[in-house]
Amino acid sequence: MANIIVGLVILLIIALSISKIVIEKRKGVKCVGCAQSASCASKKKVNKS
Repeated sequence: MANIIVGLVILLIIALSISKIVIEKRKGVKCVGCAQSASCASKKKVNKS
């Protein structure tokens, strides 16, 4: 019985993580959970000449 509970908790954590990523991507966030506070290279405009 304990194995079933542990398995359900792990599945719940994974499902919540995936839903968080999907919600943030729909908002247009490029780096979900970015530790650099949006100052990383993906936020800066790169001039392709």
